[in-house]
Amino acid sequence: MAIPITENALKVLQARYLLRDSSGQVVETPEELFRRVAHHVAQAETHFGNASAAARWEETFHGALVRLDFLPNSPTLMNAGTPLGQLSACFVLPVEDSIEDIFGSLRLMALIQKSGGGTGFSFSHLRPKGDVVASTGGAASGPVSFMHIFDCVTEGMWKGGKRHGANMGVLRVDHPDIEEFIDAKLDGHSFRNFNISVGVTDAFMEAASAGQLWTLRNPRTGQPSRSLPAAKLLDQIVRAAWKTGDPGLLFLDTINRANPTPELGLIEATNPCGEIPLLPYEACNLGSINLSHMVCRKGDGYTVDWQKLSETTQLAIRFLDDVIEVSRWPAPEITTIVRGNRKVGLGVMGFAELLILLDIPYASERAEALADELMRCLSVQALAASQQLAQERGVFPNWERSIYARQGLRLRNATRTSIAPTGAISILAGTSASIEPLFALAYRREHVLGEQTLIELNPLLLQYAKQYGFYSEQFVQELQAQGTLAGVSSVPSSVKELFQTALEITPETHLRIQAAFQKHTDNAVSKTINLPHEATVEDIAAIYRRAWEWGCKGITIFRYGSKGQQVLELGIGETAAQHEHFARCDPQACKL
Repeated sequence: MAIPITENALKVLQARYLLRDSSGQVVETPEELFRRVAHHVAQAETHFGNASAAARWEETFHGALVRLDFLPNSPTLMNAGTPLGQLSACFVLPVEDSIEDIFGSLRLMALIQKSGGGTGFSFSHLRPKGDVVASTGGAASGPVSFMHIFDCVTEGMWKGGKRHGANMGVLRVDHPDIEEFIDAKLDGHSFRNFNISVGVTDAFMEAASAGQLWTLRNPRTGQPSRSLPAAKLLDQIVRAAWKTGDPGLLFLDTINRANPTPELGLIEATNPCGEIPLLPYEACNLGSINLSHMVCRKGDGYTVDWQKLSETTQLAIRFLDDVIEVSRWPAPEITTIVRGNRKVGLGVMGFAELLILLDIPYASERAEALADELMRCLSVQALAASQQLAQERGVFPNWERSIYARQGLRLRNATRTSIAPTGAISILAGTSASIEPLFALAYRREHVLGEQTLIELNPLLLQYAKQYGFYSEQFVQELQAQGTLAGVSSVPSSVKELFQTALEITPETHLRIQAAFQKHTDNAVSKTINLPHEATVEDIAAIYRRAWEWGCKGITIFRYGSKGQQVLELGIGETAAQHEHFARCDPQACKL
């Protein structure tokens, strides 16, 4: 079966995924990669059936992969069928208040990142700067100082690997060092390998609205440290985000109201891009369905192929559950809780391209309604697939300590769905990233794959241009120069509306799409709320508040032009000085 691989997808495959020999030469084709992955994952079927069942599922998995209907997260593509065998993308590690625990987590982080995984940490348990250290009689240096160590180790780790290391750093909003944490990236060079988010509570958001004081507490003693106006603290967060894109917010109470295993502990952190809130030592396997393939012809246009979406969802959940069976992890603590909860995170990519195929503008009520309907369908089918697997294989081992036991709902997986950024796999699939709108219609991907540059023109737009009769060499040149249709006079207004790009879409529209997907997502949604350069601090404050009110589990904004280096460049002839970072500098979301 021929694989519909684009030229840029082949570059990504060669740089990151295809196996190499000892001299560094590529020794695998894309077809062989997908066969390797399908074969290795299908071996899980022998744990519950026989070799012939495994062979049948291998062919089914292989078919979905080579058609690019579904792709798993990068570590599965990289490591399946290799001696390393670590297939998970997302991890959260604990950082407890002792040197032994801190450096134990640092070691695990290095092992995870070596295998292609990303790591999240809550630094909220570390005593604040200046607090007493009983064993030495000295003063503590505080969580931000230890974050520098984690950042430096990550910087050293990625240079020899295929995938840039990435971290999420979280600090609770009531930690005494919260102000230092908020401003940690303002110098423009610290924490290049971290996204940072403030863990906020409902009580804090309510106190900020009511103009009340907010109490900071020493995590070592639980005693009050000092108080300050909650609104002032929120304003500091917003102003830092206006300048750099960080910090984002994690809505801890919203996250823990959806925690499927509250008896096992509170969730305090997420993976680097925020789509997977996890307990300490948990890992999660992700995969994404290519929505641009979930269509069928209807007259001269397309409609959603709900049957194919349902079947692909059920197949993908089985695939991800099998991944847990055959994966290896770098520590027994990780193995125990991953196999105990069996969390998976199935999401989507190609939402923007699906909308274009259906002739639905991203900035429309129809798009929001479709987002709701698509994710509801995916959630229902994922739940049904997990129930079926529970019948075949048994419930996840921690089921009796989960919310599902009280409901009598027997499931194989504690979570089933998540919306990941799909930075690399959407390139492999030849579609738009995750649930994001198109960034631009012509752009360069800079500083990727060993400082290569990938030039991309949107193929659907070129198809429309020919269909509507405005295709010409001059049109292509204008498109290459500016990256959008805004100033191209030869293009019909209906096409301009359909092909609106990220910065032409209002922040509220971005957020409405995020909230629509979150409504039916077990885990969380990774999405950047893009803002134009002229957006104000007040604009960001309104978005942060609305995200909390609308039930999002986290929020990330990025004001265009607030970073000195970017990965995507509008147009193909401009310099980084003319157009800076379009979105928050997520090492895994933005880097390939």
